Amino acid sequence: MNEVLRFEKVSMHYHSKQGETVAVKDMSFSVNEGEFVAIIGPSGCGKTTLLSLAAGLLKPTSGEVVSRGVSFGYMLQKDELFPWRTIEKNLFLPLEIKGKRTQKERARVLALAEKYGLKQFLKNFPSSLSGGMKQRAALIRTLALDPQILLLDEPFSALDYQTRLSVCDDVYKIIREEQKTALLITHDISEAISVADRILVLSKRPATIVAEHDITFPESEPLRRRENKEFSKWFELLWKELNV
Repeated sequence: MNEVLRFEKVSMHYHSKQGETVAVKDMSFSVNEGEFVAIIGPSGCGKTTLLSLAAGLLKPTSGEVVSRGVSFGYMLQKDELFPWRTIEKNLFLPLEIKGKRTQKERARVLALAEKYGLKQFLKNFPSSLSGGMKQRAALIRTLALDPQILLLDEPFSALDYQTRLSVCDDVYKIIREEQKTALLITHDISEAISVADRILVLSKRPATIVAEHDITFPESEPLRRRENKEFSKWFELLWKELNV
């Protein structure tokens, strides 16, 4: 498979008045094209730092992050839709920022909106949409510039449990249908098992990789995976690795 992202012995140190904090230590892993990789770890262990390093927003203290010129799309914990802009104008925002608001680019974004059930809401403001529909809009906005890798920073954590399950299923299907590579950060073990091709388990800070697993199920959809009898076995294993 074609490798699109690689961490080579990456460490990240933060400096403050209180002294030096080592967030990530000597971390190496890679992500292949079309792969859905989930990273789980204890709260505060440095998971979000990895996304910032991947996107080039942070420069590692040591080691190297190799992305071979691929483009990134970032999806945050909250939808971050501007309440004073219609859904359509929110979707077009990345095009405006990058100066790519051509008829062709606008048409492509509108086609995504129609394909994934947002056409009837384009003239609505975000306040009129459910939490799940807002996250769907946020994902389509992230796809507006056609990024090669999606960086997902706990994108479902602000939703209630039932909505989370449904939206997770929706987002997974959209990512697969659009043939995107995805790197997901989550503290939710079940969520990771339900979507990932591969899971990396991190230690407490400073974060290191303590385990790596290829996840295989006959079912691909997140909700159906959760019904598989192997799901609970994976959960128990990952829970133990997180709590060593």
